[in-house]
Amino acid sequence: MEKLLQFISRETKGECYRSFKFCHDILAMPSIAYEDKPNEKINLKEYGETENSPYTRDLTKKIKQFEGTAPLFRYFLDGTRRTYKIDDIEYQKKVFPIIAGQIGVGCCERVDSSTFRKVELEHNLVLSLPSYAYADGHKPELFFNSLTDKINQIGSLKRYNLIFSKILPYDSNKLPVGETYENKGIAKIQSEMIDSEKKIVAKLTSRNLLNQDNYLIKDGSLQYKAMKTGDFREISKIRNNYRCVIGVSKQFNPELLKDKNDKSNASVIAHLPLFHRTPAFMYAPGEQFGDARFAVWYVRIRDSKFTDTPFSGVLKIEKMLMTGNESENGLETDEVDLISLNVIRERNPVCYGSDNRWANHLYPVYLTEKFIKSQYISDLHFLNLF
Repeated sequence: MEKLLQFISRETKGECYRSFKFCHDILAMPSIAYEDKPNEKINLKEYGETENSPYTRDLTKKIKQFEGTAPLFRYFLDGTRRTYKIDDIEYQKKVFPIIAGQIGVGCCERVDSSTFRKVELEHNLVLSLPSYAYADGHKPELFFNSLTDKINQIGSLKRYNLIFSKILPYDSNKLPVGETYENKGIAKIQSEMIDSEKKIVAKLTSRNLLNQDNYLIKDGSLQYKAMKTGDFREISKIRNNYRCVIGVSKQFNPELLKDKNDKSNASVIAHLPLFHRTPAFMYAPGEQFGDARFAVWYVRIRDSKFTDTPFSGVLKIEKMLMTGNESENGLETDEVDLISLNVIRERNPVCYGSDNRWANHLYPVYLTEKFIKSQYISDLHFLNLF
């Protein structure tokens, strides 16, 4: 029976090298994957809330006032992807990597204190091939769509009832300094995951599930860079979907918080007392992010004396600014407090011992992530498809 790589090689007139197959997530060197954008800088000169106080706010007393009230957050969204180096293939006397991936994006709903259920789930298998795989250059999307259909007819896939949803071609032209084709392939899969996240938010909005009493927490940043392709590539056209959505980042670069002299103000975050938050600051990423503006602030949900680092137990929160008044003056301070208090309420139960990011995890987000990853095919099974 013809294997998947043999079929791809034959259909695209390339030569496979039978390179070592591996999962990037397993062989990658340990590192901190910040959810901030690399060139992001949050300046303390422009506030993102109506009260322009430079001091941190203590929410301890307000927490008691909210005891017994319904939680603000009902829906929880997470997106994950797992990528694999499958082989190297030669086109036009150049060698390119074949990258494959599993993309999982899901949303869960907390109906009540004892019911937590799936609302939406997308689990897709994808391939990322060099654009040189289609040398003709005329309507490549038709070629890759047709190739996807043919791949899905291979016996080994049909036997396990598996389907590849899409082939994502990456640019095979000359590389910029410091870039690799492998990273280009992975970036394509990452973009596809982000598009799936946007799609699910759009579905929830169209069903009128998100409102002032039922917010969504998205795991990670809301700062979606405008993309060249995809159904939701323009932020300006989907902004209204995020009216009742916040982004919560577990891992962030504290050095990006700058004071009025452009010096790092990471110590403000490191020394945040328990249940305190920083002021909200205005952040405008620029045209490549669709001219969207955000209110960004940090809140400590766990005491630093029980965590590994000064930044463990601190979450970065983002809210997209919707109206002209919000873009000019920021969110109402009471709204920032309300969101922060409800984030603090999600700190328990704790996934200590189950995840080394426990101090920065919100339990409903942790459950959503675990559910999505439980849908993955095992790495060994996936690699053996090729």
